[in-house]
Amino acid sequence: MTNSTSISCKLLQNTLMLVGVLCVVCLLAAFQAQAANIDPFVGSYHGTTIEHAENELQARDLDVVIKKTDRGFVIDWSTVIHKSDGREKAVSLAVEFYATERQDIYGSAMRSGLFGKRIPNDPLKGEPFFWARIVDKTLTINALYINDVGGYEMQVYERTLDENGDLNLVFSRFRDGKQIRDVTGKLSRQPDRY
Repeated sequence: MTNSTSISCKLLQNTLMLVGVLCVVCLLAAFQAQAANIDPFVGSYHGTTIEHAENELQARDLDVVIKKTDRGFVIDWSTVIHKSDGREKAVSLAVEFYATERQDIYGSAMRSGLFGKRIPNDPLKGEPFFWARIVDKTLTINALYINDVGGYEMQVYERTLDENGDLNLVFSRFRDGKQIRDVTGKLSRQPDRY
């Protein structure tokens, strides 16, 4: 009886140890996968896009910088739109994203709250609400705007890494569910300046 009890205890110990090791390996793999998601995208990019709107093509110059932070990442992008009459319009925006409890989905923190903590914008006040997600090699940033009459506009930026580490961009704008703008482009990774 002692021999069978001893064998049972050793078998139980070995089984528990194996289960524990497997749990640790799975947790480490999950943590590394989640923590490493933004890493391939980090860098500076420059490129040109073409807007497809009303049978008219307009070129845009784009600069995008993606930096990793302790909480997630910051993306800073600027666009120069070249108008057909020779005018140029410059637009720039920086958004901080933080990891959420949902893997590969990031919330935004664009302003400071009452006690100085970074918080998201409030779309009911006409401010854009941003969130991001990473699926495979595509970083998608969504922006939701609610207008004064309760309609909405969605802007979707899909930035997909190619085999060279450059970004293919697809930008779409929707108003109340109808697509009103479509912009595509290619951004080349720039040498690290630091």
